[in-house]
Amino acid sequence: MPRLTYTTILFLVLLILSSINGYAQSQATFCNPMDIDYKYNFEQLNENISYRSGADPVIINHKNEYYLFVTISGGYWHSKDMIHWKYLTANRWPFEDMCAPAAVSVNDTLFLFQSTFEQRPILYSVAPEKGIWEFYNRWTPRLPKDIGPWDPALFHDPDTNKWFMYWGSSNVYPIFGAELDHSKKLAFKGQYKAMLWLNQYEHGWERFGPNHSDPFKPFTEGAWMTKNNGKYYLQYGAPGTEYNVYANGTYVADDPLGPFTYAPYNPVSYKPGGFATGAGHGNTFQDNYGNYWNTGTSWIGLNWAMERRIVMHPAGFDKDGHMFANTRFGDFPYKMTTKKWDGKGDDLFAGWMLLSYKKPATASSTMDTMSVNKITDENPRTFWAAKQNKPGETLTIDLQNEQDIKAIQVNYTDYKTNIFANDPEKVYTQFKILTSKDGKKWELVSDLTKEPKRDRPCAYIELPQPVRARYVRYEHVYVAAPNLAVSEFRIFGNGSGKVPEVPKKFTAKRQKDTRNADLSWEKIPGVVGYNVLWGIAPDKLYQTYQFWNDEPNAFELRALNVGVPYYFAIEAFNENGVSEMSEVIMAK
Repeated sequence: MPRLTYTTILFLVLLILSSINGYAQSQATFCNPMDIDYKYNFEQLNENISYRSGADPVIINHKNEYYLFVTISGGYWHSKDMIHWKYLTANRWPFEDMCAPAAVSVNDTLFLFQSTFEQRPILYSVAPEKGIWEFYNRWTPRLPKDIGPWDPALFHDPDTNKWFMYWGSSNVYPIFGAELDHSKKLAFKGQYKAMLWLNQYEHGWERFGPNHSDPFKPFTEGAWMTKNNGKYYLQYGAPGTEYNVYANGTYVADDPLGPFTYAPYNPVSYKPGGFATGAGHGNTFQDNYGNYWNTGTSWIGLNWAMERRIVMHPAGFDKDGHMFANTRFGDFPYKMTTKKWDGKGDDLFAGWMLLSYKKPATASSTMDTMSVNKITDENPRTFWAAKQNKPGETLTIDLQNEQDIKAIQVNYTDYKTNIFANDPEKVYTQFKILTSKDGKKWELVSDLTKEPKRDRPCAYIELPQPVRARYVRYEHVYVAAPNLAVSEFRIFGNGSGKVPEVPKKFTAKRQKDTRNADLSWEKIPGVVGYNVLWGIAPDKLYQTYQFWNDEPNAFELRALNVGVPYYFAIEAFNENGVSEMSEVIMAK
């Protein structure tokens, strides 16, 4: 046997290390909710409720790197690729944590401002990757207490070098706007004025409640300004963060202070069906290739109505200047961009289908009535809990056939959590993923004990290579919470069968109240679900509502705008792929 040279030994060591750390090196996809270390939220500290949450995101591209600011997180996140995010704390941070922060990048400087009803400073940094911030000013002028500026957005117009602020969070007041005076450290210049008001009587999607079914007066918040091709798009969130229909809309103007015109294609970002529902109150930004993205807030609402997560969807402006965000399969794996893309971003969908929906599952133990079947129902508000939080507890899903497994997402639930300090030495997540063809011989395919410790409430694991298996097992190692609880164990990949046929007998009929339309279709045996697609033209089907096959095949859609004709289509999907889209039909 020949002797191994030092170079050969070094190569073999590097090869082994590379295979162990393959996930971190080769990951090319992401999956909503975003896989960041969401922080324990203390809005309900006096209620003794502890849970992880993230909301109201702002992602800023600053000097070709990305910074994510999130409500009540004690810091922010930095990324070079929009996949791997590192949490940072800052040398200067407000005395109370930031809620719905505003940020903007101008030249070499990143500016940051918090929601407030009082006088607060604007911060700035020329080295945000190091957590170094300074005071740009010490205060902003006081506005009437009920006015804000709450949920602010800072906007710098590069063509005029003028600065603006937009804000508002209320079901009484509108979204406001005002010019800022750069020569006076961004003090308000002139009077603020109303930019837009909600109108639920003409805009069906602005109605409150689950599927817009509650007569309660809706809320608007989450202002953001985007300039594209000389037009100003004032984005806003509605109708309320605690429902599946939380969305982003836009008004458009030729001037940053209006007058603004309602976009008839609203909402621009809407995700009412599936696992990660809700897409409102975020921002719109461009990546390093010039592609647009739209961020938003997804609803959990188990421990508290304001328990939430962060989502991110491909977005853009079409040839007619219509703003859109693509939420089709918006909580399935998506490829991260590496170049400029055209169209509405459908090519970014990885094509990896959900293999785990309603599949049989077993657990090593179960607390009380918290059934293991909850981990495959695609509902973040139901969950399984183990009798004890100890290493070695397992969850096993039987896919019932051998499939090509390509990615896994584990979503944890904070059940009776008593964590009131975000201590990174104690608050982290570790588990192992194993697969098997026969349920007897198991192969380790992912091991989080091999990566640096961090908390991953929505842990997404992309496998370096597809694994052919029937059974997938979660083996527990560590979570900081007193209880081990999992809301969803999601498995993605592809089967080897045929894609579904096109759904038949699809109908869409507007009601007398034209904010509503009645949808129906003929079910296809054996499929996983359907996407109903709609928009204001046959080539502008930008909206998606996802349904499961075990749900009713008739639905009242309550998200339409009065006086706007709509076009509808439907597609079916299973574990093998997606059908062709049906014929587009019109509903006046």
